[in-house]
Amino acid sequence: MDLFGKKEAQPTGPDPLFAAKTEMEMYTDLFNKISKSCFTKCASRRHREPDLALGEMSCSDRCVGKYLEAQEKIGVVLQKANEEQVAQQQNMMEMQNAMGGQR
Repeated sequence: MDLFGKKEAQPTGPDPLFAAKTEMEMYTDLFNKISKSCFTKCASRRHREPDLALGEMSCSDRCVGKYLEAQEKIGVVLQKANEEQVAQQQNMMEMQNAMGGQR
């Protein structure tokens, strides 16, 4: 209840704060995985200079690009699978409702 004794409207959709936290955790995890994978692959073990060499920068750019491209392709495949699963569940519900109505 609010200060005036009225009920507060409950959000009908997903909690936006939870969605924002989940998204931040996802991006943080993605960044950490990219950093670890690409740094291990591209950075020289002999740290003579504080900055990356040209070859290391090129390698890092390609590595991050490929990693993000792969993540995008995986996301598309998972989205399609999710849509197919939802459609299949809807078909099953329709069939169950149709079978229940025939009895």
